Amino acid sequence: MAVHVDGVVESGFEAVRDAFVRNFEEQDEIGAGFSVHVEGRKCVDLWGGVADESTGRRYDEDTLQLVFSSTKGATASCVNLLVQRGLIDVDEPVARYWPEFAQGGKEAIPVRWLLCHKAGLPTVDKLLALDEILAWDPIIEALEVQEPLWEPGTAHGYHAVTFGYLLGELIRRVDGRSLAQFFAEEIAGPLGLEFWIGLPESEEPRVAPMVGSLTPDDAEIAPEMRELFEQFVGPDSLLGRALTLNGAFDMQAWNSRPVHAAQIGAANGITNARSLSRMYAGLTGTLDDAPAAPLFTREQIEKAREKQTTGSDKCIFVETAFGLGYMLSSPFSPYGGAGSFGHAGAGGSVGFADPDNGIAVGYVMNRMLTNLSGDPRTRGLIKACYDAVGASTAFI
Repeated sequence: MAVHVDGVVESGFEAVRDAFVRNFEEQDEIGAGFSVHVEGRKCVDLWGGVADESTGRRYDEDTLQLVFSSTKGATASCVNLLVQRGLIDVDEPVARYWPEFAQGGKEAIPVRWLLCHKAGLPTVDKLLALDEILAWDPIIEALEVQEPLWEPGTAHGYHAVTFGYLLGELIRRVDGRSLAQFFAEEIAGPLGLEFWIGLPESEEPRVAPMVGSLTPDDAEIAPEMRELFEQFVGPDSLLGRALTLNGAFDMQAWNSRPVHAAQIGAANGITNARSLSRMYAGLTGTLDDAPAAPLFTREQIEKAREKQTTGSDKCIFVETAFGLGYMLSSPFSPYGGAGSFGHAGAGGSVGFADPDNGIAVGYVMNRMLTNLSGDPRTRGLIKACYDAVGASTAFI
């Protein structure tokens, strides 16, 4: 059965559409969107498949999608904007801006280490119910008293959910606005994005439910591999605790209205591919229809993508590369050009900018695969984009 695919593809980018269609034919894609900006011009904007299998609703131009940790790129952009304005110094202690953070031996942790996952706070010891976490203050108070799980600065480990709370509270202390308000007024508004951290109820009917999870079904994995998988991402593992905040989040929660409405700056952004791509295009270059861009100076772009980490990630157990809040292009996070920066989301989504080649990319989908980054569906799409503009890829 032929899949429904629609959208816009400029001449010369036909192979990108072919790669998009192949994902439905070969990767069991259900519903997805993909967009590319080149030098601020939207060259590709595709969508297709099914948004909601229970109703048969098509994945169309108006569909919105939860993008999990691709949200971190939006949150990092807010902090980088405050750094650019001289309101945050990344080498100053977090406690300078947020005095209560100094508890538990954290008085010397600089802002830089929050941004690059070196603070040792990927989860909290206090067990919180989901409604407490969504309420903001209880998780902030737990982070204030939490002792780091390793000596800060000596290693990095993926702060899967706490990243958004730590940086969101920093933004609130410095600027006075919540993360959701700051992002809406300083980034989404000026760049004309359909992108929310805290989705308005009026937009909820547009959201495509997520299908699947990071955990494979028993039928998809051999028993001996199941044991290894549990050691890696099970509820008692550090990564499992970080991803779920000690079991508070499950897949049912991520498809719920309360989670969509909350401010989870690490994981609950809701957008579409064209806005994800447009955000990175507008941060790093001039959009053809938005005179407010670029939002970042060249100096801030260089600061944002300067590598801050080396070695194995204490949560993910492989080498991950982070700049100031962004994942950098690497074998773990293959974003095309070597100087690219952005963020992937659990199960497949990704957004990034490649300032050196003038490329920005956004991919969203509703079928999760069991990955945190480097989704196979994006590799063919990104390669086709770079081939179309005659640019080289570093890790694809």
